[in-house]
Amino acid sequence: MSAPQNTIAIVYDYDQTLSPSYMQDEVVFPAFGINSEIFWRRCSELVRGQGYDNELAYMKVLLDQLGMDRPTNEELKKLGAKLNFYKGLPEMFEEFCGGKGLLTAEHAAYGITVEHYIISSGMKVLIDGSRLAPYVRAIFGCEFATDNEGRITFPKRVISHTQKTQFLFRINKGFLDMAQDVNDHMDPEIRPIPFPNMIYVGDGPTDVPCFTVMKKNAGQAIAVYNPDDSQRVGFKKCYQLSTHADRVKHIAPADYRRNTHLRMLLEQMVEETANRIVEQRKLAVETGTVRAPKH
Repeated sequence: MSAPQNTIAIVYDYDQTLSPSYMQDEVVFPAFGINSEIFWRRCSELVRGQGYDNELAYMKVLLDQLGMDRPTNEELKKLGAKLNFYKGLPEMFEEFCGGKGLLTAEHAAYGITVEHYIISSGMKVLIDGSRLAPYVRAIFGCEFATDNEGRITFPKRVISHTQKTQFLFRINKGFLDMAQDVNDHMDPEIRPIPFPNMIYVGDGPTDVPCFTVMKKNAGQAIAVYNPDDSQRVGFKKCYQLSTHADRVKHIAPADYRRNTHLRMLLEQMVEETANRIVEQRKLAVETGTVRAPKH
């Protein structure tokens, strides 16, 4: 039996996509007196000198620098409340949640809804504590295990930019519980959120694997950049991805307020996706109906 497939998922990267700052720099380093420059230099030394993955490097250096003063996940979650975002957030998340104010009465009659998801190589616990969290169906990110006192001790889950694609398939199959094996076969017609119902928003080269998955599976993607960056570093990355690398069709400033380029792109994509779902449902009813004979 096929699934309704009437959910539209907007999936976001975090750092530089939803926020102009890196989450560690913004809330973790000030809280624990960590020098940002020294921290990231040590991370680079592990990556370049010892072959560490980027995400494992920052998690190791964080544990090393905290030493005996390692916080609990609950303490880190409280820091997440201090995270700041690009303009228009978290307001857009709230306004889009469920599709209210975004979908028509006909869309709603067909049970179409909109959900937010975040896939980050940053720290999940910080996003869990953020002002975005109440509006997000699922958040995937790097996690720490804890000791008997609840203090962080060791990387529990690491999500690299290539591993982020696994979580697109988790959303696609509805396997949001990490105990579920994302490699289990599932026929396309019973997957809750097919890729054509998905929109991925990222900021640059680290999102290329996700951009590629979206393009290969008829999903949509947008590359965003910091509009306040006078050096245009983010813009140039997005321009390269769109114009020369053919990874994404659309690029936009990371401004989520109403009537901005990005907001209009997202609204248009959601509207067109919802219209397509309605037309597919109508066609399915039409082709599956055998008319009664006329007297």
